[in-house]
Amino acid sequence: MLQWPESPRLADHHCHGVLDRELDRAGFEALLTEAETGGPPGVSPFDSQIGFALRRWCPPVLDLDAHAAPDDYLARRAELGAAEVNRRFLAAAGLESLCVDTGYTPEAILDPPGLGRLAGAPAYEIVRLETVAERVAADGVAAARFADEVRSRLAARGPSVVGAKSIAAYRAGLEMAGERPSAARVAEAAGRLMRQDAPRVHDEVLHRFLVWCASDAGLPVQFHVGLGDVDADLRRGDPLLLLDLLRALADAGTPAMLLHNYPFHRRAGYLAQVLPNVYVDAGLATHNLGHRAPALLAELLELAPFGKVLYSSDAFGLAELYHLGAVLFRRGLAGIMEEGVRDGAWTAADADRVAALVASGNARRVYGLPAPG
Repeated sequence: MLQWPESPRLADHHCHGVLDRELDRAGFEALLTEAETGGPPGVSPFDSQIGFALRRWCPPVLDLDAHAAPDDYLARRAELGAAEVNRRFLAAAGLESLCVDTGYTPEAILDPPGLGRLAGAPAYEIVRLETVAERVAADGVAAARFADEVRSRLAARGPSVVGAKSIAAYRAGLEMAGERPSAARVAEAAGRLMRQDAPRVHDEVLHRFLVWCASDAGLPVQFHVGLGDVDADLRRGDPLLLLDLLRALADAGTPAMLLHNYPFHRRAGYLAQVLPNVYVDAGLATHNLGHRAPALLAELLELAPFGKVLYSSDAFGLAELYHLGAVLFRRGLAGIMEEGVRDGAWTAADADRVAALVASGNARRVYGLPAPG
């Protein structure tokens, strides 16, 4: 049976860079929440599920007792320095590989090679589609040439790029049509984009065009679904809104990776069951739910086939989130598998095989990642 937290090693199929600088308490707390600001006086993110989970699982990595007080934890973090803290937590996560979204860089963060060195695992890149389009627009390409230039840049991607990501949920919502937009409509939308002082894709036509570009390039397409920061309109982040596009992508043979999904994770599990190309994870929500993460995973796995569930941390900024996501995921998955063995739902051998699929095997298959040497 599973022996957490040391095994199995995880393929983190959606994650971000971490900060390589020192943080004061305010800066640290800001990265423990999806809120834009730290909240009113007297309210701390440490007094939340993620805060208590961090205090339970992260202090021992820094040579402190579990449940260390926030001030003691932050003092020890500062004593060790950002470089050592990042090294310890990336190594402690026990990763087999990382697929890093490089599209969100509000400030300098560690890039995929830097993360890979700290984790002791190969790091790959997930290209953010809207960033490609916005760079094309900023470069002054004529609207009539926009589509060809986007396709050309995706075709010229490096060998480390293994997937693409759409953030339509943040901009236009997930209700996108299934058919490919016409060249005339793409050029018209591109013209509007290029007239912006700071090009920002928020047109359903362009989001859909970009998804089809990734599909044509043979890339699995990740979709942000459900929770995120305040810029994400949760009312338009329901994965059921993607149904027409998901069906069309299924006909094209393109894997669609639904990220995060909370609080729509049961709906995402349904889509993973009924559509052959849909895969799901519980990234970001896992560490935010802390002690309740096992309940989230159990609900996701009610309908989602075990061969279509992947691990992701969606860690950003704090290296702790790599470790915390991994620990909570392993504990949750181990509990589900062990309960099934006790109840006779499956054998111990089945549990080990399924755990290996969810931990890394499914990601290797969908993204074409090599098996560890």
